[in-house]
Amino acid sequence: MLGSTHGTLTTDFRARVEACGESPRTAVHSSAAPSSDDAVPLDVSGRPLHADVPDLDRFFRPESVAVIGASDAEGKPNTGITRQLIAWAERVGARLHPVHPTRPTVFGLTCHASVSELPEQVDLAVLLVADPLPVIEELAETKVKFAVAFASGFAETGDAGAAAQKRLGAAVQRSGLRLLGPNTNLNAFEEFREDLDGPAIALITQSGHQGRPVYTLQELGIRLSHWAPTGNEADLETADFISYFAEQPEVGAIACYVEGLKDGRSFLLAADRAARNGVPVVAVKVGRTETGARMAASHTGKLTGADTVVDAAMRQFGVIRVDGLDELQDTAALLARARKPKADGVVVYSISGGTGAHFSDLATEAGLTLPTLSQAKQDELHQWIPAYLNVANPVDNGGHPVGDWRGRKIIDALLADPDVGVLICPITGPFPPMSDRLAQDLVDAAEQSDKLICVIWGSPVGTEDAYRTTLLGSSRVATFRTFGNCITAVRAYLGHHRFTAAYRSPFEDAPRTPSPSYRKAQALMRPSQQLSEHAAKQLLRAYGIRVPREQLVTSAAAAVRAAGLVGYPVVMKASGPQLGHKTELGLVKIGLTSASQIRDAYRELTDIARYENVPLDGILVCQMVERGVEMVVGVTQDDLFGPTVTVGLGGVLVEVLHDAAVRVPPFGEDQARAMLRELRGHALLEGVRGAPPADVDALVEVVLRIQRMALELGDELSELDINPLMVLPRGQGAVALDALAICR
Repeated sequence: MLGSTHGTLTTDFRARVEACGESPRTAVHSSAAPSSDDAVPLDVSGRPLHADVPDLDRFFRPESVAVIGASDAEGKPNTGITRQLIAWAERVGARLHPVHPTRPTVFGLTCHASVSELPEQVDLAVLLVADPLPVIEELAETKVKFAVAFASGFAETGDAGAAAQKRLGAAVQRSGLRLLGPNTNLNAFEEFREDLDGPAIALITQSGHQGRPVYTLQELGIRLSHWAPTGNEADLETADFISYFAEQPEVGAIACYVEGLKDGRSFLLAADRAARNGVPVVAVKVGRTETGARMAASHTGKLTGADTVVDAAMRQFGVIRVDGLDELQDTAALLARARKPKADGVVVYSISGGTGAHFSDLATEAGLTLPTLSQAKQDELHQWIPAYLNVANPVDNGGHPVGDWRGRKIIDALLADPDVGVLICPITGPFPPMSDRLAQDLVDAAEQSDKLICVIWGSPVGTEDAYRTTLLGSSRVATFRTFGNCITAVRAYLGHHRFTAAYRSPFEDAPRTPSPSYRKAQALMRPSQQLSEHAAKQLLRAYGIRVPREQLVTSAAAAVRAAGLVGYPVVMKASGPQLGHKTELGLVKIGLTSASQIRDAYRELTDIARYENVPLDGILVCQMVERGVEMVVGVTQDDLFGPTVTVGLGGVLVEVLHDAAVRVPPFGEDQARAMLRELRGHALLEGVRGAPPADVDALVEVVLRIQRMALELGDELSELDINPLMVLPRGQGAVALDALAICR
């Protein structure tokens, strides 16, 4: 170990925000009207484009603190909390004022009967009361900046508790103060070691117990600077603390345990700020939204579950998602302390060929790059390692060289290779004195190198001096206990630095004014209705997305004329506002090549529609497009993040493979192309079994145009599904052969 809603504003509130030039959170919590210089840019749907960073300095380092409900009576829960708060206030240099209606003193400190009797304006009020609501209203009059509510019995208990929390949140908004909780704990007031150096981990948890493994990293020499136990997040939320911590110079990484995101948009804005500042965010995310439970009418909706969206959104903005608390602590510790890598290559160095091969297999499978060392480098290593041992990578030294002067020579030679950015040495068990010498050589080399050295100490005992003193005593060597955690952390470390080096905030280029396409599209929308295929394709045309030549007809004779204009062969399809998947009802006819087939098909399609009692707006006579890769592109609404864009393999494959990638707008061309690379069937776009490469540029353009539609229409568009989007051979474009759109 290294030493609510998705954020779309209501019309009235949007108008108020635009009028006063505030972000939504600023509008709620600002006690004075902002100047015009405070204006926060809004996107085309009226949502802020920058994270609102709360000034939490006076929360973590207050000058004065009030403890409401303070006690020194033995056996009372509030007594222990009061005692801890007094000790914390002394550590941070704050004046503490107990408040209790019947006590003249608490632990020798003058006690005040009510908030109104406080001798000064306080920065922080800690509420040790069962019902914080009346106290919040009192605090509003005294201009308190922050409050903490420990009380439980709110949203975590069901509908009645959720209603009580809503009332509490409303009172906080009126008051102008910021609230941590309710249902939080004392973790924010823990004692942090001040004798540790280097970049620190800032910790955010919704469950205090789940942060304990990260907090105890201090015992292994890892510095912690802050702990924010957000609880039920009636006001202050995870996103607020990410935004704040990303601006603190001492914070090297942010570690989060998240049970549920309060607001997806706020979270992404905070993650964007951290990415722009190069501060890694590592998160364990549990919990699910309601999105995954609902049945969607479109293919796209069925492909996009709630956790799929959360995972994609985190990856899109560089948040490193891990599964376990052990991974959280190891990954955050490495990212906080390690310097920027000089290269992406990993060399595996061991005293056992089996150990090296085993670790190398796992690392390669996880996506790490293990470059083959040059012949010149191998010849150099064979000066100290017997010629019969493999030194191409992994490097097997056979054991004996680590016990003498040769061990350090080997380590230095590996670190000198320009293709190597990380040296990993798995030590599966102690074997003194050689393991002691090996550990010391690795530590000494790390002190003189700008490259990362990782050690996996595999002994289940963990009391060995080489581990406890030598390895854990080093601030430069990253020591792990398992192969898996080492691989996870190193992959995150290399990935984070690649990501931030290329990162450009997508909010910088987000549209701020509606396009001409939006005005055309709005005229086509039908609230609470599903559009017919013909109308849905008009929506696509409005945004410049190509559809086949086609005509909507209402008679067999008109169908024959249309086929002549469109050009044989043609496809005929029923078109109506209640039609979803037409093929299952037999409402699609393909490959029609004559007037007689056209007339027969028209009669059959209208007969089926009449039998199925499906209203039609006509029959579509369409150009037949055969050669290409069938894809699906669409939009769905997520409870947390609002509109999301999905792309995947289409046609019949969408039902079988569920091969899709998701992004949350806004995003740029780089993310659109990354979506395609994530698909298991990506090779189909490159051309397989003699097929020509597909027009990937045209596909990317469609994805970006659909994103623009999603941003501009917002929640007016419940779902959109283009399936199939036929991606033609390179240079020939892409054609939306079918479309389904549902208006909200």
